[in-house]
Amino acid sequence: MQQDLHPHVRESGAGPGVVCLHANASNSAQWRGLMERLAPGWRVLAPDSLGAGRSPAWPPDRVVTLADELALLEPVFAAAGDPFCLVGHSYGGAVALMAALAWPERVRAVALYEPTLFSLLEQESPGQEAANGIRFAAADAAAAIEAGDPDAAAERFIDYWMGAGSWRRMPEPRRAPIALSMVNVAGWARALFTEPTPLQAFAALEMPVLYMTGAQSPASARGVARLLTGVLPDVSVVEFEGLGHMGPVTHPEAVNDAVAEFLAHCRATEAYERSRCA
Repeated sequence: MQQDLHPHVRESGAGPGVVCLHANASNSAQWRGLMERLAPGWRVLAPDSLGAGRSPAWPPDRVVTLADELALLEPVFAAAGDPFCLVGHSYGGAVALMAALAWPERVRAVALYEPTLFSLLEQESPGQEAANGIRFAAADAAAAIEAGDPDAAAERFIDYWMGAGSWRRMPEPRRAPIALSMVNVAGWARALFTEPTPLQAFAALEMPVLYMTGAQSPASARGVARLLTGVLPDVSVVEFEGLGHMGPVTHPEAVNDAVAEFLAHCRATEAYERSRCA
């Protein structure tokens, strides 16, 4: 990753740092509600990931990995101070987990909504049905991009995650930026399916983890959840009845409430432990 690349970052509030990482086909704006909710007690930073929003485009001459996403975000993590908390959804959840592995001593807690580390499904059983749904959806979307039809790519991708017909029901102003973002769909899939980190590595993450899922989410997201929640040593699982993979976007109040409560609990527990040791 070139060292002169810098992410665009939204920032609000004051206090301990929280870094919020968005899903793919999205940008940092998806966290505006959470930022307002947390701002009275936390310093919240929400960056655009590589190729999203106003951050730099994906390099056209090389394969991008999740490690490259971490390299882009290093200045954001530094600005958050030590220790900081992580919040991540989907692709952003996968990046958040990799950040926690890279700097476990700097991360105090992690709140995840269905991180999409599909490589874990591949490690368990290559070509399994749970992974094939998103594999085929991403391949079809990438083929549509090659054919010059970003709307068809977005329809295939969004309908996989949100259900058939979701793209056509979406208001036109929301469609345009999503369709433009689909140029990166093959890269997203490659980074998530080929990440080499083994499942057991996540057993070393001793910080509190909130793992949120939607009861209506596709098998790929549920499969990753099954694997990760089985190895994370300090994990609390919350399943939202009636929500799907895009819960943080479609029902932000419910998800933001859970994140805010989790972070407040982590802070209160830390304060109590410090008082006992004083």
